[in-house]
Amino acid sequence: MIEKEKFLSRINLFQSLSEDELAQLEPATPMEVVKKGTMISSPHLEQKRLFLIKAGKVRLYKLSADGKELTIDLLGTGHVFGEVGSFTISSTNMYAEAWEDSLICSIDKGKFEELMLEKPRLALHFIEIVSNRLREVEEMMELMAYGSVRQRLVYLLGRLCEKYGGERQADAPEWIELAVNLTHQELATMMGCIRETVTETLHELTAEGIVKKTGLRKPLWVHRERLREALAPHSFTNVFFTRLDKRK
Repeated sequence: MIEKEKFLSRINLFQSLSEDELAQLEPATPMEVVKKGTMISSPHLEQKRLFLIKAGKVRLYKLSADGKELTIDLLGTGHVFGEVGSFTISSTNMYAEAWEDSLICSIDKGKFEELMLEKPRLALHFIEIVSNRLREVEEMMELMAYGSVRQRLVYLLGRLCEKYGGERQADAPEWIELAVNLTHQELATMMGCIRETVTETLHELTAEGIVKKTGLRKPLWVHRERLREALAPHSFTNVFFTRLDKRK
């Protein structure tokens, strides 16, 4: 139980709970090892549950009218997704699959509603998480509708920095390593375009010193200030970088 309580404390939603409260919550959140590629939830499954990522990564995606997959988000340790009653942490017609071998726990609708009534702090935190997720989706949808491929890509790189920004170079702290490996095709599915266009745009960003790669199959490095400048024309940039600045 102690080990599972430690895992629960890493979930963003539960970070405000005490050790005793986590111990009480533990029986209601069954934990499961989910293999890479496994479907966790889909519009066809009647699952009124909230899923919590204790380790690993989960891809959220939708299907277009012609059956193509459009990745909406890539969630990592500490993130939550799913639907409980009238509350949803993703959106309708959403699929969730394990991007890599992951450790997932979940809580059902009835227990979650009890928690919201018993712990107002948790309810407020949940509302904040939902609001942030909706804002991210709206920002990306704005770019999908009106933005160029370049604008979509630099925005996506910023979001990845916020969620998966890892080590920084000692002699150049503005460079942030993305602690997640994504192929050009995977980036394309997150942007609603084709792989060749992503490859061409990445070459342009590399030439401008916004991104770089230290070797084949190595993670991307992103220059934070140059990325900020590339996104400057957008109204949501200040809000976005306020979140990113917290990673300093």
